[in-house]
This record gives sequence, C-alpha cells and structure tokens, in this order.
Amino acid sequence: MADPFYISTAISYPNGPPHIGHAYEAIAADVVARFQRMRGRDVFFQTGTDEHGLKMAQAARDRGVSPQQLADKMSGLFSAMCDRLEISYDRFIRTTEPAHHAASRAIWGAMAANDDVYLGRYEGWYSVRDEAFYDEAELTVGEGGAKLSPQGTPVEWTAEESWFFRLSAYADRLLAHYEANPGFVRPEGRRNEVMSFVRGGLSDLSISRTSFDWGVRVPGDERHVMYVWVDALTNYLTGAGYPDDPARLARYWPADVHLIGKDIVRFHAVYWPAFLMSAGLPLPRQVFGHGFMLSRGEKMSKSVGNVVDPLALADAFGVDPLRYFLLREVPFGQDGNYSPEAIVARANAELANSFGNLAQRTLSMIHKNLGGELPAAGERDEDRALLAQVRAACAEELPAAFEQLAFSQGLEAWMRAVFACNAYVDAQAPWALRKTDPARMGEVLGTLFRSIRDLALAVLPVIPESAGRLLDQLGAEERGSDAYNNEGWYERLRAGGFRLAQPTPLFPRLELPAEG
Repeated sequence: MADPFYISTAISYPNGPPHIGHAYEAIAADVVARFQRMRGRDVFFQTGTDEHGLKMAQAARDRGVSPQQLADKMSGLFSAMCDRLEISYDRFIRTTEPAHHAASRAIWGAMAANDDVYLGRYEGWYSVRDEAFYDEAELTVGEGGAKLSPQGTPVEWTAEESWFFRLSAYADRLLAHYEANPGFVRPEGRRNEVMSFVRGGLSDLSISRTSFDWGVRVPGDERHVMYVWVDALTNYLTGAGYPDDPARLARYWPADVHLIGKDIVRFHAVYWPAFLMSAGLPLPRQVFGHGFMLSRGEKMSKSVGNVVDPLALADAFGVDPLRYFLLREVPFGQDGNYSPEAIVARANAELANSFGNLAQRTLSMIHKNLGGELPAAGERDEDRALLAQVRAACAEELPAAFEQLAFSQGLEAWMRAVFACNAYVDAQAPWALRKTDPARMGEVLGTLFRSIRDLALAVLPVIPESAGRLLDQLGAEERGSDAYNNEGWYERLRAGGFRLAQPTPLFPRLELPAEG
C-alpha cells in the first residue's frame, strides 16, 4: 500500500468572498498534493471553511440573514474558487458539519479528562476580526489613541465567564518539541518567532464564550460555545477520521504539513500542539507559514479597495498562468507582489515564449516534415548532454525543491532546462538540417520530443491543464515520477505506431486588460 501523505490548508473564514491570498494558499497546497500523488503517495488533501464565531454572527446580522444561511452562501464561493483554480482537494470540510461538531466535542472531552480545562472568568483585550485574545504588552496605539492588536485590528475589553485551557503548563513541552524537531515550524524565521513567544511565558487560554451562540456547544455546559480556534483547528482531525474511524486516523494522522498564512502561525504552532498533547494525540509533522501576496507592495484591504478577486484574475489571464506566476514569482515563505503587469510579463516570457514556443515549433516540425512519425533517437554527445541536463532538472532538482516547498527554486531549475532546450534548437538549427541532413534533423527533433515530455511531466503539478494537454499530444500515458526511469518509453511509442497530430498552441500571449 502506498505511503500516506496528508496536507491541509487553513480553513478560510467566509465572512467575505475569497481573495488572492486564499487562492495563493490553495494553489500551493494543490501543487504539493499533485506532486506527491505523482510520487506514488496516498495523498489526502483537505481544505474548507471555518464557519463559526462572532465575526460570522455579526456579518450575518448585518446582512439580515441567519449565520447558517450566510455560511451556506459564502462557503459555496470558496468551493467554487477551488474548483475554478483546479484545486484537487479530497475533502472540502465545513465546520458546521455534524461530524465536525462531534470531533470538536471529543477533543474537548479529552483535554478535560486530562484536567487541562477549568471554569473561570475572562477579562482582557479581544479582537473580533482576529478571533484572538491579546496581552496588554502586545497592543499598539492607533489613530485617536485606539488600542490595536499586533495585526493592526481593533480590540475591545471583554469580561465574561469562560472555560480555560491550561496552556501555561505546556511551555516546557512545546520548547522541547521545537528543539527536538527543528523542521516542525518553517520557515526558520517563523520558528524563531514562535520559540521567542513561548519563552516569554504562556498564559492560560480562554476557550469558550457566552456572549454569542454561533458555534460548537461545550459538552456538559451548553451555555458556552467553544472559542472558534478550538473548533477550527480540530478540523484537521475531523478529516482524518477522529474520533469514530480509528483505522483512518491511524493512516492519515499526524498530518504531514499544515500550510497556513504567517499571521496564524501562533495558533497552529503553539495552541494546536498543546491541545493535541493534552488530548494524547500525535502532533503534525510540520507547520509552514507562508508570506502574504501583496498588491503592488500593499497588503490587501477592503478599506483600501485593493482586494483582488482570484476568479477575475483567472478569467483575465487563465488558470495555469496564474498558478505558475504565484509559485514562480516569490520564494515560498516570503511576502510577494502581484500586479497585472507582472503576471503578463512572467507568463509571456516563460510559458508562451520559452516553453510553449519550444513545444509548438518542435512538434510542428515533426508533424510537417515527418508526417507525425517519431524519428530515431539522437545519440551524439550534444543529444545526450541535453537529455541529461533536462533529466537532472526534472527528476532531481525540481523534486528536491518541491519536497521542501521551495517552489520558485524548483521552477528556476525547470526554466534552466527549458532554456537549454532552446539553446540546443538554435545550435542544431533543424530547419536548416531539413535540406542538408534530414536524418540528423530527425535525431534533433527526437531529442527535443523526449526533453519536452520530461519538462511537461515535471511542471504538471503547477500547470495541470496545459501540461496535461501537452502530454496527451505526446502520447504520454504515464504521469507518475517513475516515468522518468522508464527508459524504453520512446522506442515503445515509436514501435506502437504513434503518430503526432497537428499540435495546438499551449499558451496564447497575454495582454493587459483594457482600463475600464
């Protein structure tokens, strides 16, 4: 049986429509899921929506609908975004599902059984927007002297009865786990921030509210609903079968990676592992906090009016160019910039002009000059050198980078191989060989055909529709990473009578949308 691999995104808070940040995270996770499937892993990929909490209750009230009606409508927008962007999730989870309520109550019960939950009274600063409590020392002062959270969101003084989790009891165990597992929090800068936060001392955490009722009821005390982060974080366990499917839980838990935004690392790298320790459950293997996608250098904000609709981008530029741009442009983990000009420039230079043109002119020459029949493979030193360089990039360098979530680094290696193919075309000039040495022309085109197949396989997780269509044109039925080790595929394709049809262009050149 294939080795399991469980990847999750953070579940999105659907009090508004999805933006480019949601798309960025979903696309990155999807590339990992597709990549691991190609490597033969039994992948479980979960995304979804986090539908409880005060923000949702307030947003529903403002719209004159019930929280459940708002959740149903808005969650549909997020699942539609995933479908439009070719996100190959295995489960789209909603925290309003009965199964998730059961899982949340089960983990609460396990923490309570470990004597880590007690009733008290909460007084402190709370940010509705962040769904988070903050210490006085963490606050900043905004315009007019208003107190703000570290994220710049308004906070309000809150006082009410609350159930508490003994987070303070877990500081030493958390620090020991970080030390023993240096890859638990990535990138390194996030790990350092988390360790500094925990070393600064942990206070017990308020984990229930009585001021609203839109959430999971606390077992044994129906007056309280769970603090939304207890409920939200438990979604990862719900999808893995907790608590009613022990076989599934044993297969997929612990998760291999929680892929999240850098602004919620504390919840995933401090609170979540402490909850799991308390409940006697294994910790996820890795929490990766990626950076933000900025609009021309500015964080996207509804008040600024620069929030980008990912579906509008997909409509304007195409799904695959958008996916490629987001992972190629910025080292994953750092903040990055988006602009229409940058998408057009990157997609045209690399997908259309370099890779797309390479495939189109090579396949067109085989179709036009050889009747679509595949020529004998080239065996000269320059042929072998190109094939070796492409193989190294596609079967070694890109996979090694993708295993570390270093997408831009892997795609850089891939582009170097594309450039090498184009340099080989220029040096061999098959259009000239057509008249002077037709046999050699065939060898050159055969070498390029094999190289293009490897390039398409490597980039398939990133641009699945375009690369898949190209592989179909090439007659390449094998789509797993072991296809690189199948040395006889080209000769079998020739012997089977494969004939290349008239190729169709993969990447039309993009233009900037007209100013409206």
